[in-house]
Amino acid sequence: MVFSIVIGSLTMTQSTLEERVSAIEKTLAQLLAHMKSADKEKDWRSTIGMFAADPVMKQIQEEGEKIRKAERQEAAS
Repeated sequence: MVFSIVIGSLTMTQSTLEERVSAIEKTLAQLLAHMKSADKEKDWRSTIGMFAADPVMKQIQEEGEKIRKAERQEAAS
């Protein structure tokens, strides 16, 4: 069974309409995927300050500083 839709002076068969809707859906999916990946690019801003009051992170930073200081002293001698 073939349906025809008349819009103004245009006539579309059911298969043409389905193809166009399918193309629109595909394009929409691509745009949404692109928007999600664009949001991830900005995500790093939400991490600023997240360890500010974390005592474990403070200890990790202090230990890292000790290692770097020891490596600088070793390289200097």
